[in-house]
Amino acid sequence: MGVIGFANPAVKLVDLKVTDLKLIWPFGGSATAETERGFARFSLSSQILTNRSRETTMADAREFEFQIYNSMTKQKEKFKAIVPGKVSMYVCGVTSYDFSHIGHARAYVAFDVLFRYLKHLGYEVKYVRNFTDVDDKIIKRANELGEDPLALSSRFCQEFLTDMTDLQCLPPNEQPRVSDHMDQIRDMIQKIIDNNCAYVVDGDVYFSVDNFPNYGRLSGRKLEDNRAGERIAIDSRKKNPADFALWKAAKPGEISWDSPWGPGRPGWHIECSAMSVTYLTKTFDIHGGGMDLIFPHHENEIAQSCAACPNSNIGYWMHNGFVTANDEKMSKSIGNFFTIREVTKLYHPLALRHFLMGTHYRSPVNYSIAQIEISSEAVYYIYQTLEDCGSAISQFEEEIKTSGKKYSTTDDAQKCVKNLRSHFEEKLSDDLHTPTILNAALQDALRLMNKILSMLKKKLQKPQKLSNIESLIQLEKEVRDVLDVLGLLSSLTYTEVLKQLKEKALKRAEITEENIQQRIEDRALARKNKDFKLGDQIRSDLTSKGIALMDVGNDTIWRPCVPVEPAKSSDGQLVGPPDTSDCLQPGLSRSVDVTKP
Repeated sequence: MGVIGFANPAVKLVDLKVTDLKLIWPFGGSATAETERGFARFSLSSQILTNRSRETTMADAREFEFQIYNSMTKQKEKFKAIVPGKVSMYVCGVTSYDFSHIGHARAYVAFDVLFRYLKHLGYEVKYVRNFTDVDDKIIKRANELGEDPLALSSRFCQEFLTDMTDLQCLPPNEQPRVSDHMDQIRDMIQKIIDNNCAYVVDGDVYFSVDNFPNYGRLSGRKLEDNRAGERIAIDSRKKNPADFALWKAAKPGEISWDSPWGPGRPGWHIECSAMSVTYLTKTFDIHGGGMDLIFPHHENEIAQSCAACPNSNIGYWMHNGFVTANDEKMSKSIGNFFTIREVTKLYHPLALRHFLMGTHYRSPVNYSIAQIEISSEAVYYIYQTLEDCGSAISQFEEEIKTSGKKYSTTDDAQKCVKNLRSHFEEKLSDDLHTPTILNAALQDALRLMNKILSMLKKKLQKPQKLSNIESLIQLEKEVRDVLDVLGLLSSLTYTEVLKQLKEKALKRAEITEENIQQRIEDRALARKNKDFKLGDQIRSDLTSKGIALMDVGNDTIWRPCVPVEPAKSSDGQLVGPPDTSDCLQPGLSRSVDVTKP
């Protein structure tokens, strides 16, 4: 696994000075005392931490062959790139007329994990994700707002990119827009007409499904069962009701472009066929999108692309499952959606990303506050562990430097690092099975880190103590590498992420930190006066709001937690304070069902 994103992967940490940090420090900003300590501790490792070469990484990963589920063949298949060492992938983007909802987030987080893992395996990846900025819905919304359609669409394209940055989705290599590719779209339509697979009616151009015998091979639909799909109006001028528009004649007052068939604009499906061939050629490795795109969108894409170029071919079709709300597909069209912004206003974007990866990408995931709370708690636990680990290492770094000796990691740490690395490769190679990584080996590593941190508080012999520190160094590195590929490693420091998580918790609880400190003082006074009932009530009230009070020595600190209602007796009296001990090691109870082929 690569080392935390240095600009020059060949740089050796032992060759760098603290003054060099501002040039390569991955967290941004100047080298504060904290970042200096953080940088220094990586140089304590017994190895020189450099990025693996492509050949080494790919050879290592071959212990587990990378397999992905192909929607075309309805089975998992070993991934084999068309061009060795290179991968080309196209993912259908948003129709930009409103803020994106968490159903969109689900799709693009899933394919971001794919993008990151392919890069981790050593592939050179060309990732294309389009914007649909010309569409009926955009025109309708622009008319309602009295705004230019392209201006409105451009605005929401930018809002989408902001959301993707917040969710730590890496930018694709290309993000083409329909409005910039009219020449390519018109050229492809003309080829389809020339190949007798489309016809012109009053300025409209329709694809003739009867002239494409393989229509339906992705979705499995028979032609006689097909209907005019979503976004395609039933038109008596069609030769077959399932025929779909390649070009729509302009209506009065609508935005339009010139064409050989008259002014108009593209149909929905043709854009992806034209843009994918423009950037990836007629044959490429992976085409992805939500399951709702299998029919009609991707079915129509296949028909168009093959009608324009008979030897067009895509190696693997990948589709992510729906996000549901109350077990109904989340969709703008039926109004039961939550925008990404609505969620990240109250929860950290990393919590949303964690939630979306907590279910296998092909399985449906039901959105609920309870599950977002669990993911928020899990992310806090990850970063608190890393923060505590970094602090412990910093305390002993001088002692390690001056000892002049090399200390090996403990047997438990060696086994844990090996298991995490192997488990990570095995599960991601098995059709990107992220849930088991989050719930199993990663949790084992975090638990061991906390166990070692507890041991370091005891009086230990110097060799044992420094061996534990070396173990923490190796565990932290491995955990960071896993989080990086999963997109859960922030560019901010641990402290900054924890601060953001606490700020979100305060906003959800509708309380200020000053209020919490006052309640802590009130509780301390109540306990001093032996009014334990009041002390328990104060703690319970805060826990029900997602604020856990933790007694550490003579001090009381607070941290976010999953809101817990206090237990009460049959007469409504408080039985006792809620148990917040699991706040230190949150459980991840979400189902990890995988859609079976």
